[in-house]
Amino acid sequence: MTRTVRDVMSAPPLVVGPQTSVVEVARVMRDEGIGAVLVTDGDELVGIVTDRDLAVRIVTLGGSIEDHSVADACSEELVSVSPDDDIERAVDLMREHAVRRLPVTEGGRPVGIVALGDLAVERDPDSALADISAAEPNQ
Repeated sequence: MTRTVRDVMSAPPLVVGPQTSVVEVARVMRDEGIGAVLVTDGDELVGIVTDRDLAVRIVTLGGSIEDHSVADACSEELVSVSPDDDIERAVDLMREHAVRRLPVTEGGRPVGIVALGDLAVERDPDSALADISAAEPNQ
């Protein structure tokens, strides 16, 4: 049976606006045990911000972290999938673009996120990545 992205994605995604403070986003990530949040302007997906983006892009800017918004941290060149796409398409896109997470959109609206760990759990449940991905997050 062919599995689709809908079968493995996390939904609904957490979304924030571009002017949301990075401190607020970091708190949400910590409290929800997630590593990525989608950035929208109205209903339009405009970016994705990950925990790594916060560490690499914001911390290295210097100054007060409170002075930065998600717009300063998010990746804007997005590759996305549809919930009805085969999971192999998601795997291929992750490989091609060297990304660990893909926004899932339907009719241009964000409806979920599919992560490398989600696919590992689905495709190779006995792998170390699947074990780590299925474990409770560290707080």
